[in-house]
Amino acid sequence: MKMQWTRRSVALGALALGLGAMGAATAAEPAFPARTVRIIVPFTAGGSSDVQARMLADRLGRLWGQPVVVENKPGAGGHLGGKYVVDQPADGYTLMVGSIGLHAAYGIYKKLPYNPATDLRLVTVLAEMPHVVVASPALPAKDLKQLTDMAKKAPGTVNFGSAGVGSSVHMMGELYKLQSGAPIVHVPYRGSSAALNDLLGGQIQLMFENPPTVLSHIRGGKLRALAVTGKERLAALPDVPTATEAGVSGFEATSWTTVAVSSKVPQAVVEKISADVRKVVNTPEFRKGLEDQGMSAVANSLADAKVFVTSEKTRWDRVIQEGHVSAD
Repeated sequence: MKMQWTRRSVALGALALGLGAMGAATAAEPAFPARTVRIIVPFTAGGSSDVQARMLADRLGRLWGQPVVVENKPGAGGHLGGKYVVDQPADGYTLMVGSIGLHAAYGIYKKLPYNPATDLRLVTVLAEMPHVVVASPALPAKDLKQLTDMAKKAPGTVNFGSAGVGSSVHMMGELYKLQSGAPIVHVPYRGSSAALNDLLGGQIQLMFENPPTVLSHIRGGKLRALAVTGKERLAALPDVPTATEAGVSGFEATSWTTVAVSSKVPQAVVEKISADVRKVVNTPEFRKGLEDQGMSAVANSLADAKVFVTSEKTRWDRVIQEGHVSAD
């Protein structure tokens, strides 16, 4: 009996030591985040995605007590940045601000070095916004109907710039072409900033741009706003009609941004990032910052983000197929 008790004591002692070691290991594991976090913007600095990323980096840095830095990695309609994020260690320390081009319009590329649908994980849909059809003041068209008529009368003479093939700025132009029948010509750039510079300089005539990028130029008279693509007029541009009001039925869409990570990031870390991003976006300060630039906060759950983007992909796949849009 004494021997049995001794053996049992040894066994219980060993179990206690094992559990203690496991608890110590768990306690020693640092809480996320324990160091600098990066937010990758797959477009050039100055565009809408960049603006949102820098707002988010500032607020997340305050919340986490860790540096959050923004890095721009433009190219291939955002897919150079997307592939970069996928190739980083799957630890949650590399986030990305994604867009229509990365999550819903990648069908224009027949060969990509990664699969956005399976290699990227949505954390949340950050915000959405209508686009603004903006024209050089030198363009004779004063509204969307005049633009459509002019383009049809002289096919190939009206062009529009974008942030790159497959970007939301490009896809809005393709949707306009499809719904209006106007044969305008796409001129892709390496980011919205370069396209906007040429629009301001008169080298191109149109853009279908995000509000934050063009509002100051519209207000300053350097660009003419012809229409907005939302269901309602934009509060920041109350005198500019919707595309439907301007006579182009079906030209109605918003673009949106996401926060995404590599699909290999552990679920617990993804949930932590999602909860904290949503906490930041839902503050009055952040929401007001978005509204001032013509954007609306979304900040939905992991499940709702997936449903939303799946639906949007169906929409943009139709535009790609019916408009015969291809990057190859």
